[in-house]
Amino acid sequence: MNLIVEAETVWAAGLEDRPGALAGKLAELSEAGADLDFIIARRAADRPGTGVVFVTPLRGDREVEAAGELGFSATNRLHSVRVEGRNEPGVAARITQRIAQAGLNLRGFSGAIIGTQFVLHLAFDSDEDSRRAVTLLQTPA
Repeated sequence: MNLIVEAETVWAAGLEDRPGALAGKLAELSEAGADLDFIIARRAADRPGTGVVFVTPLRGDREVEAAGELGFSATNRLHSVRVEGRNEPGVAARITQRIAQAGLNLRGFSGAIIGTQFVLHLAFDSDEDSRRAVTLLQTPA
């Protein structure tokens, strides 16, 4: 498998659970020049009336400053790795099997197919585990 593998910083912010809350944050990030690759937003089950949004990447001082003003901060508990490559049947199974065989536990997994390519975002519990995953997946099987 010929993969592009890189660690990524995930930014998180709280949201009010109301129409337009997410749209407002994303619009302001866009106005600051953010070109986001990945966004996840969801309600907070343990805090009714609130939610959380995760985004990546933020590049440059202008984007980071705008994110800070919107309540975003770089997560220090979520260590994420972005994996991209040519889609083929079973590719997610092969990648997750390699991770499991190396003794690495996934905290989270998100993936999508875009045309002929796939993109995965793999979350780990520690920076050490994410670095190990990057090295593992950059090495041909």
